[in-house]
Amino acid sequence: MKGNEAIAEAAVRAGCRFFAGYPITPQNEIPEYMARRLPEVSGHFVQGESEIASVNMVYGAAAAGVRAMTSSSSPGISLKSEGISYLAGAELPAVIVNVTRGGPGLGSIQAAQMDYLQAAKASGHGGFRMLVYAPATVQEAVDLTYAAFDLADRDRNPVLILADGVIGTMMEPVVLPEMKSPEEIAAIQAGKRSWACVGHRLDYANRAWIRPGQWSTAKMQQVNEEAAALYASWEKDAKVEEYRLDDAQVVLTAYGISARICKSAVDRLRSQGVKAGLIRPITVHPFPFAAYDRLDYGRVTAVVDVEMSIPAQMVDDVRAAVKDRCPVETCLCSGGNIMSRDAVIGAVNAVMEGN
Repeated sequence: MKGNEAIAEAAVRAGCRFFAGYPITPQNEIPEYMARRLPEVSGHFVQGESEIASVNMVYGAAAAGVRAMTSSSSPGISLKSEGISYLAGAELPAVIVNVTRGGPGLGSIQAAQMDYLQAAKASGHGGFRMLVYAPATVQEAVDLTYAAFDLADRDRNPVLILADGVIGTMMEPVVLPEMKSPEEIAAIQAGKRSWACVGHRLDYANRAWIRPGQWSTAKMQQVNEEAAALYASWEKDAKVEEYRLDDAQVVLTAYGISARICKSAVDRLRSQGVKAGLIRPITVHPFPFAAYDRLDYGRVTAVVDVEMSIPAQMVDDVRAAVKDRCPVETCLCSGGNIMSRDAVIGAVNAVMEGN
């Protein structure tokens, strides 16, 4: 399946029964697929008149207790950011898919990885956070999307799938998860009756989102403190792949399609006698800092951050994780250019020569 269509089918099988979106490359196959597929399972598809309208339709569906999703690409996610913040503020579960392209501004329609900071640090105003997953294969995109709906319901918070344009548009074999039965979907909705169509727990009777500003400062701080406790609990949800690190002297680190290219580069470097390894964050929020703590810095001479973004964005988290225990270098491209294995190998060889 093509990545975008596989993501859409995984959402349907997870019980998503409402989708609202607006066309933008390179994610267009998601709404196209949903427009055809959702009516087959008694679901509802709406093409909104804009990204802003679409995310607020998802807000309404989520408030009614329906599993809901929207998708877009880079500048479209920027337009959705206020609605995503409102979903988090109202404690509503939803899944957001960003099939990223180049930027800033309208940028290019080709794949890029230039939304890391937006996804992991500032997906909207107010300091809220989301679980953010970055798949490196179409199969992983399927699995993470399917799981995202359960996680969103668990936390009553939106979850973001950060899939670069390559993952969205490439085709690979996939094993699809089981379709949730009508009985399972009914049970999921029944579990939301204590708050559905209200948008908050019953003990928060004074939360009136249609009249913002009604909250007392004490109540607002209480809500923020409870959200912060939720975010802190996500450390257990951090996912990471560690590849050929046992004797690595140079460690590549990357996410999404760049990590997939890096994995190939590690194998090629190993065949040339260079002891390379890879740390691949699967969750980019929370960031898997512990993986970098497990490195033997008596042996590791450098960590090379590989991103399809100029300037680099994930590198800030990488430097925070490495804690000056070795140099952190970068290997970068942008503008819709795809990272090449030769560029990664060249960056590693330059590091080795410098040491």
